[in-house]
Amino acid sequence: MIRRMSSEDPFGLFGDPEELRRRMAELAEQMQGAQRVAWADNAIKLAVDMTVAGINRLNLQGNAEQQAAEIRAAIGTIFPEAVTLVREAREGFGT
Repeated sequence: MIRRMSSEDPFGLFGDPEELRRRMAELAEQMQGAQRVAWADNAIKLAVDMTVAGINRLNLQGNAEQQAAEIRAAIGTIFPEAVTLVREAREGFGT
C-alpha cells in the first residue's frame, strides 16, 4: 500500500498542519509569559538589592536620632527608584 505524501508534511510525522501551527502558537505564548515572569522577578530582585546596598553603604554617625534621619534621607532617595522598578515589573507581568 503506497501512501500519498503531502507537500506540507512529507514524512507524515506532524499530522494536521493547522494543529501543528496552533500548538506552536501556544508554545510561543507560554514562552513569552515565562519571559515576562523572569523579567519581573529580576526587576524586583534588583529593587531589593539596590535598597539593601544603599543602606549598607551608609556610615552612620551621631546619636540614634541623627542616624535615623540619615537612614530616612537615604531611603527617600533610593525608595522611589525601587518602587519604579517594581511598578514596571508588575505592569509587564500583567500584560
